[in-house]
Amino acid sequence: MTSKSPNIWKEHYYNRFVRPRASRLPGLKEAGTPNEQLSFASKASRWLEDEHLVGHGTRTNWKRQYKLRHNWTQGSCAVDEIEVAEQPAIPPILVQMHNGIIYMADHTDGLRAWAAKGKRRLLAQLAFPKEHSSQPPTTLAVDTQSLDASLQRIIVGYQDGAFSIFELSLGVTGPSFHHRFSHEPSSSGVLSAVALSWPYAVTMTATQRLSLYRFSEPRQKSQQEIYGPPRLLHSLKSHTVWPPLSTSLRTTQSTITVSIAYAQPTYLSGWTVGIQEVKVSSTGTFLESRLASAIDQHYRPLAFAAPPMMSHLAGLAAGTLSTSTTLELRHIHSKPTSLSYTHPYLLVSHPDNTLTLYLVTSTAQTLSISAGSRLWGHTSSVSGAHVGGRGKAVSVSKRGDELRVWELEGGFASSAARRRLAAGDLSVQIRPEFQDASQEVSQAGIDLVNRESTTTPKRARRDESSEDEPELTLTRGWIGFDEENVVVLKEHSQGKQALVIYDFT
Repeated sequence: MTSKSPNIWKEHYYNRFVRPRASRLPGLKEAGTPNEQLSFASKASRWLEDEHLVGHGTRTNWKRQYKLRHNWTQGSCAVDEIEVAEQPAIPPILVQMHNGIIYMADHTDGLRAWAAKGKRRLLAQLAFPKEHSSQPPTTLAVDTQSLDASLQRIIVGYQDGAFSIFELSLGVTGPSFHHRFSHEPSSSGVLSAVALSWPYAVTMTATQRLSLYRFSEPRQKSQQEIYGPPRLLHSLKSHTVWPPLSTSLRTTQSTITVSIAYAQPTYLSGWTVGIQEVKVSSTGTFLESRLASAIDQHYRPLAFAAPPMMSHLAGLAAGTLSTSTTLELRHIHSKPTSLSYTHPYLLVSHPDNTLTLYLVTSTAQTLSISAGSRLWGHTSSVSGAHVGGRGKAVSVSKRGDELRVWELEGGFASSAARRRLAAGDLSVQIRPEFQDASQEVSQAGIDLVNRESTTTPKRARRDESSEDEPELTLTRGWIGFDEENVVVLKEHSQGKQALVIYDFT
């Protein structure tokens, strides 16, 4: 393959990564998209959600873009590790990732921002306001809907029910944090979840109190300006929401929709998942609240390539069909270890080696959750997972020694998708590569080495000696990704914590 013409790489990119998506998107098939719209040579060709790569004035390096997407499909990446704490934080360090920046909040170091690309340096740091110095942060969220590339807003919730708004300015003078507002503590207790879509903010307490606020636009833009107190648009008490949970915020000119996806205990069979949508007008008028759950009778186990892991259930005999079925059902309905919701995908991880994918349907008339589709692929307990809007997901095992990338777009409504599930073709294990044998190999890299594959002498020696190293790494359950990187928060046995960045470029 030559690279003299960028159109060659552009055409290969289209034929490998854009056209195949049509078979995974039921909406396109139902609409009967003409074949010429899925042909690279056609002027009417559709690029689906890759249209930003061919937009007016956009100059895309198609060779680099092709390599990036190819590396994702193979799980091939470089690995880097950033030490972020000498001692374990209580509560744990909070992490979020957006637009190539990793945001961290903890009681000791306050609010920090790290670059996920390039030299991966510390961009900015700010201590929490004095009134919150004795209260550790318990939840963190970033405004992902902002269109201003030079300004990013962050909300931090605290143990006493208070919350603060910060801004990260990315101007020509360099990145810097600014404290904009702090809300007084709440009698409802610790904040367990927050969401931000300016000028709206949502808080959820551990006692299931949901509050929706609206801020007024600042009168003047100054680095020292403190925002005025927000207006409380609506507050309600839920009786169905249990952790783990995910809170999101969608806005239009006239309505605000708060979505809460959560674990839900059932009376007879353990745990399932539910979702609640609360709609409020921009003036604060309550419009409606809707609930949906994936009830037990809708659970549909699908064919799988490998059986679920049962070895960690001690004291139960194996060998009979009834016992095996009982064990599997116990795992199916165990409390999730993590939950991630990016509409329409709701992904939960379980204490065994599996995940479950649900599809959420939200229209003006109905709110519903599809049957759960069980996902096998991990070989040990899954501690965390994250799913994006196009159905790409990443998951990590509890020990951090196995990460997988999943392609879940479109769910499993089609027979082709079910065949991919049965064949185990939905995910690929992330396998870092070390570019220079003379470079120091991080412990995170050793964790992910495929010991059955061919290794360089340097890697082989490190693998053999690793048995003498008592160090053990665990994941805190947080994992995130963007177009180029996967980021995991890991903790070593001595208590040191690090961000491990897997770079697919």
